[in-house]
Amino acid sequence: ILFVGSDVAVGVKVTNGSDSKKQRLEESPPSRVLHIRKLPNEVSETEVIALGLPFGKVTNILMLKGKNQAFLELGTEEAAVTMVNYYTAVTPQVRNTPVFIQYSNHKELKTDSALNQRAQAVLQAVSAVQDGSSPSSDPGVLDLTPPPSPVLRIIIDNMFYPVTLDVLQQIFSKFGTVMKIITFTKNNQFQALLQFSDPVNAQQAKLSLDGQNIYNSCCTLRIDFSKLVNVNVKYNNDKSRDYTRPDLPTGDGESTNKDHSLLGTPSGALASYSSGGGYSSSLSLSQGGGAISPLSAAAAAAAAAGRVALSGSGVSGVLLASNLNEEMVTPQSLFTLFGVYGDVQRVKILYNKKDSALIQLSDGNQAQLAMSHLNGQKVFGKVMRVTLSKHQTVALPREGLDDQLLTKDFSGSPLHRFKKPGSKNFQNIFPPSATLHLSNIRDGVGEDDLRLLFSNSGGTVKAFKFFQDRKMALIQMSSVEEGIQALMDLHNYDMGGNHHLKVSFSKSTI
Repeated sequence: ILFVGSDVAVGVKVTNGSDSKKQRLEESPPSRVLHIRKLPNEVSETEVIALGLPFGKVTNILMLKGKNQAFLELGTEEAAVTMVNYYTAVTPQVRNTPVFIQYSNHKELKTDSALNQRAQAVLQAVSAVQDGSSPSSDPGVLDLTPPPSPVLRIIIDNMFYPVTLDVLQQIFSKFGTVMKIITFTKNNQFQALLQFSDPVNAQQAKLSLDGQNIYNSCCTLRIDFSKLVNVNVKYNNDKSRDYTRPDLPTGDGESTNKDHSLLGTPSGALASYSSGGGYSSSLSLSQGGGAISPLSAAAAAAAAAGRVALSGSGVSGVLLASNLNEEMVTPQSLFTLFGVYGDVQRVKILYNKKDSALIQLSDGNQAQLAMSHLNGQKVFGKVMRVTLSKHQTVALPREGLDDQLLTKDFSGSPLHRFKKPGSKNFQNIFPPSATLHLSNIRDGVGEDDLRLLFSNSGGTVKAFKFFQDRKMALIQMSSVEEGIQALMDLHNYDMGGNHHLKVSFSKSTI
């Protein structure tokens, strides 16, 4: 089929299902207009617009109801590219039905406003929410009573993975300035109060995120407006943070009883709750305070989309990594890098396509987590693509057939970070960063030794800081790519005397 646009002729081979989707994604040049296919029958304009909201302003929509298709126009091409990249990695769903999203060959949508009146009304209402003005459209289209409060109460259901204050900050800051967050446990559920600078941002976040999952098929967000209009934060630590006041003390990270004073309730009445999300708060020691380091574009896109995996349960634990540097990549280096986000069982570099590899993790949640953090990162000088593989497992070659050592079984490795349930490592999962957290440093090893070791991995050490006990430190490389390289080279490095260096990405900067 040949689509001829105003200035583009795009040849698309149409086969069935996902092959044609991949083909089209690769062949249509980026455009701020997206073509959405296979929508469920009764879908509303609001639901289609919601797919685009986390990525930026939606400026037009055209529903082709008879064909179960729609065109969505975003404010900028950049927003559309972020959206397509995100949904290439995570299957978009509307009403639990997978839909397909690709670039349209239209550069903008010209819609007949008379025929498209309802869609325009919804759009006007949504952009009014985005801009903070009151909509002039038919109020029956979308419930747009003025938002009651800038504070959201967030409850997380099915919390199989710990959700940290920083994860919430990344997800919600896509919708506006997050000023304060408090996390606590009430009725055995992890909850948070999160305050935006503006009630309109709180309303947008609630519209887009309520009912979504943070990780695939778990950690479901339930969001309501809080009765509070202001949150009173006393300490900046793992459980509470006031981003407007970096000068606040950390308090005693171990203590939980002080948290009762964190909630500034207007009536003076205080719901009783225990603090801490049920996890030990020694995190404040191992990855000390500080802001999230600037995320790379790809990690930011994943965070921007809230890493909200519009859940596809039963996802396999196998990932396909492509566009690898085949001169440099080894099963061991992929094991180490992907092992930051899950326990890698097997790695196979493809015999006929050595710039691609299959990586099998323990389960679909770990695979989803690794994909959302690593897709689009620069590894050995090339931007790596990571997608879910259709394979359920990675097959091992028959005895004696793998003469190039392209496949490796790591199932018995002592280096798995997440073997122990409730391990502290679950709390220390961060996007790739230039700053690395080092632990298990051998006695007598000084700053100069470590600076030398890390600059030998081909990077430049920008800053270094020992923790008090000198068994842990932060080291800052000059880029995220150098941080990734150093972690792959030096995690588990033998420092002698049975001390193996542990390296993780850090949320802190020095």
